[in-house]
Amino acid sequence: MKKTFLLMAITTAGLSFAQNKIKYPETKKGETVDVYFDAKVSDPYRWLEDDKSAETGAWVKAENEVTYGYLDKIPFREELKKRMEKLWNYEKIGAPFTEGKFTYFSKNNGLQNQSVIYRKGKDGKDEIFLDPNTFSKDGTTSLGGLNFSKDGNKVAYSISEGGSDWRKVIIIDAVSKKVLEDTLVDIKFSGVSWLGNEGFYYSSYDKPKGSELSAKTDQHKLYFHKLGTSQKEDKVVFGADQKRRYVGGYVTEDNHYLIITAANSTYGNELYIKDLTKPNSPIVTIVDNFNSSNSIIENEGSKLFIETDLNAPNVRVVSVDASNPKVENWKDFIKETENVLAPSTGAGYFFANYTKDAVSFVLQYDYSGKLVREIKLPAVGSAGGFGGKKEEKILYYSFTNYTTPGSIYSFEPKSGKSEVYQKPKVDFKSEDYESKQVFYTSKDGTKVPMIITYKKGTKLDGKNPTILYGYGGFNISLTPSFSIANAVWMENGGVYAVANLRGGGEYGKKWHDAGTKLQKQNVFDDFIAAAEYLIAQKYTSSDYLAIRGGSNGGLLVGATMTQRPDLMKVALPAVGVMDMLRYNAFTAGAGWAFDYGTAQDNKEMFEYLKGYSPVHNVKKGTHYPATMVTTGDHDDRVVPAHSFKFASELQEKQTGDNPVLIRIDVKAGHGAGKSVAATIQENVDIQAFTLYNMGFKALPKK
Repeated sequence: MKKTFLLMAITTAGLSFAQNKIKYPETKKGETVDVYFDAKVSDPYRWLEDDKSAETGAWVKAENEVTYGYLDKIPFREELKKRMEKLWNYEKIGAPFTEGKFTYFSKNNGLQNQSVIYRKGKDGKDEIFLDPNTFSKDGTTSLGGLNFSKDGNKVAYSISEGGSDWRKVIIIDAVSKKVLEDTLVDIKFSGVSWLGNEGFYYSSYDKPKGSELSAKTDQHKLYFHKLGTSQKEDKVVFGADQKRRYVGGYVTEDNHYLIITAANSTYGNELYIKDLTKPNSPIVTIVDNFNSSNSIIENEGSKLFIETDLNAPNVRVVSVDASNPKVENWKDFIKETENVLAPSTGAGYFFANYTKDAVSFVLQYDYSGKLVREIKLPAVGSAGGFGGKKEEKILYYSFTNYTTPGSIYSFEPKSGKSEVYQKPKVDFKSEDYESKQVFYTSKDGTKVPMIITYKKGTKLDGKNPTILYGYGGFNISLTPSFSIANAVWMENGGVYAVANLRGGGEYGKKWHDAGTKLQKQNVFDDFIAAAEYLIAQKYTSSDYLAIRGGSNGGLLVGATMTQRPDLMKVALPAVGVMDMLRYNAFTAGAGWAFDYGTAQDNKEMFEYLKGYSPVHNVKKGTHYPATMVTTGDHDDRVVPAHSFKFASELQEKQTGDNPVLIRIDVKAGHGAGKSVAATIQENVDIQAFTLYNMGFKALPKK
């Protein structure tokens, strides 16, 4: 039977349904005052930064009691959860890869908290290799990485507990699955890269004093672990003398070179190389500054292929001989174009994955730099993958967009033949929905793209519940991807819009730079203009608009709602950077200075940051939208104190009856590795809160 129109409102959308004044926990105020360039700034909720204190723990518990007490009263919350679980419950299989005598792949039966790693032997039978669901009883320990030795007979896998960025690495015999030695601990922001079969490189910080979840970590070091020795014996390869916040090391496929990248911020890195075939060979500098991003993506003997945005804001690939790899000797291999490039290699070819107006097209090149073909993609959307070892005969890539669940395709590079490898069976009628890309004008006249997705036939009468999502930072591109949560939202008559704001990477380095430091306001202006476009075109209205974003996107939501509280009905900031004066005091936060600048830089930068910092711009007597802040108590990327302080300011100063809640996941971090059950519940609560505060009391009947 055809669904009835939308959700049923019980009152005008401008009013909240059955919302009595909420009694929030009493949050004490301290007297901490900081001085920046002779300006005094009070920080009354500084005590909430202490994640180890019983007082903070009691506050978290009290706030969650209020939040869940509120959510429990939403009449359609349980029905929404049942639909979300039903739609989520489909088999998900990852692309296969071969190591040693086995072919491995990931699989989730549907609602398993973590995907399981299987392998297929020569007999063709599948067996469980690693089941992360057995790592902990509550599903909060997840698999972080899986790295095999050169011969495929040994594997080092990393785990994250409670969503923390700190990892443990366990080394096992890949054939028998027996543990080979003691677990390595205290590893952070690191891959694992094997040198043949004898050991591997990894990166970490010294264990911080105080809280490992919030204490500052800013000297990253590259280590080598030799199998059969204790972690205490691991030697520092890079970073002991040169202080760098982010250091990475990886070995080329032929085991000839160690590549080292070193950076002090999230953009720009030094590049080094070491010849592993020569004993005691020196580490040779290729790039000696942080003015560009550079990585070696392939080598053919001594010929290196480097991905770089040096003198190429949209990225190019250059080649150079390892005997003299200085920048002045670089030669273009894949030239920069008007579209942003993300290259990969596999099966003896290069793949140039371009982003044009936030969607993908892919070109294939051989090792001489000759164009082989443009790869025909299934539709307009996002493609990823096209990577593998040189000897592979078949590669795999994924494809998705806002209405198409992610599918995996096999690809034969020699013939160009592509076919479906795994297409999920989702109880969602993609053909009933459409995506439309528009270009709207921001405050300063800049054209900004946005993709709007909704059910076909949706009436543009200003009454459609709408989520506007954004990020706008760190050179991250928001390309089309399918989400079960968004599918449920659209089934219920919702519109989902994603704006490709400045600060992101959709149009290369210039687009990124235009949303950094003293130009950060451009990002908020772009987001505000997106909301105004949706309202002007009657996709929605302020009474039916919610804004959503996470991490840097949480900052985006916090800044937008404090600058334009009249523009939206609901605000959903997740794991956000909310205190712009102190973000650099925690964990690896100092590394974000390329995008933000710091309050210590100079007076102008301090005043600019304070001018939009969400924590410092909540004003008493203001009607803020219904707000649900979300975070995790184990978030050691953006520490939860940001969200704690922002929620406290809002609860104290909010005028009117719009609720201000903070939902704090326990034993959860910044988001990676979160269990399926926790992810579903979080999305249910966000959508239930949003619809309820737009005045809806029921989901549509079939």
